[in-house]
Amino acid sequence: MKWLSVLFLLSAFSALAADISGNWKATAEGPNGAMERTFTFKQEGSKVSGETNSTFTGKSTITDGKVEGDTVTFTIAAKFGDQDVKLNYKGKISANEIKFTSEMANGGGGSPIEWTAKKM
Repeated sequence: MKWLSVLFLLSAFSALAADISGNWKATAEGPNGAMERTFTFKQEGSKVSGETNSTFTGKSTITDGKVEGDTVTFTIAAKFGDQDVKLNYKGKISANEIKFTSEMANGGGGSPIEWTAKKM
């Protein structure tokens, strides 16, 4: 009976997860000025995949994505010059806006970047 209650709570929690499927445009202030990035999210249940594109790093695939309640997390692989890096994203979803922070995985250095994404 205890497991049934836990399963019910987990199902209810998953049902409350926001659906971010679709196209989003994000802006941020970086060390060298304003930056833009587009995201195309595909969500199935709590799993998120898709791709992202920016003029600075080009096109990247979204991996390890998940939505839990109003929080979304995922990773992208990007190229800065000739260096391959992984960036971790974490965001809070509210209606048609997501406030993200991104930072290099494994403490790669640099300050987190704050993004604001709007549904297109």
